[in-house]
Amino acid sequence: MKILAVGNSFSGNSTKFLNEIVRSTRGKLVFGHACIGGCPLETHYKLAMKHEQNLRDTEGKPYRHNGKKMGLKEMLKGEKWDYVTIQQYSMHSFLIDTYRPWGRRLCNYIKEYAPYAEIVFHQTWAYRSDDKSIFKKDFTPDKMYRDLKNAYAKIASELRIRRIIPVGDAFQLAAKSPKWKFVPDREFNFKKAVFPNLPKDRNSLHAGYYWRDDKGVKVLEYDSHHANIAGEFLGGCVWLEFFYGKDVRKMKFKPAQITRKDADFLKAIAHNAVSGV
Repeated sequence: MKILAVGNSFSGNSTKFLNEIVRSTRGKLVFGHACIGGCPLETHYKLAMKHEQNLRDTEGKPYRHNGKKMGLKEMLKGEKWDYVTIQQYSMHSFLIDTYRPWGRRLCNYIKEYAPYAEIVFHQTWAYRSDDKSIFKKDFTPDKMYRDLKNAYAKIASELRIRRIIPVGDAFQLAAKSPKWKFVPDREFNFKKAVFPNLPKDRNSLHAGYYWRDDKGVKVLEYDSHHANIAGEFLGGCVWLEFFYGKDVRKMKFKPAQITRKDADFLKAIAHNAVSGV
């Protein structure tokens, strides 16, 4: 199977373990990633147009495949892709107007150079619930999830995209499960944090807190957006069952950092998200 993801760090998260997961089920995969960090649909399309206007413009060749810098046209023509996935930048994912007209223009461009590939949406996910910078009284993680889910579904219908990879649904199912409800560390003293100590946050699918080196000084940082290893594993499990039709609960691979019990739970969540249970 040949899959090209046109995305950003979120598609990188969901496919981090995809090769290992597919191999563990004796499947075969050729994977391409047209990736720019924090990239919305609009930027992917505009960079493709730059490449069309001037093949020598390095700005229009932001991707890498098989060791070469490429524009989107070259990525699309480089393999006979079975599927091309697209997604919206997570900060725009819940704002439906940001999909228009760029989703349609990007889809038309993909169809021009990869006419036999099925285009599918990769549904991104809501941020971690303790992100006080975005979540307010009238905007909660549940509302972010509902809005992005509705936006993906609405635009998919407009563009006649038949299927959506339900990674955001899987994150939400996990967040609402008593077995994987996120529990922040209420006792950690953030004002007196000392490297390498980190909060003992339990049941997180997001990156959370980490230490960054700033010219020799350790600075405590926070990432509520991206997936951690558990979230990356969950995303990969969703992709396997979505594309290959295999019951991911029977898959043996797991990252070393995750317990077998947690891996089995996350595989069940992925199965339920894809099967709609």
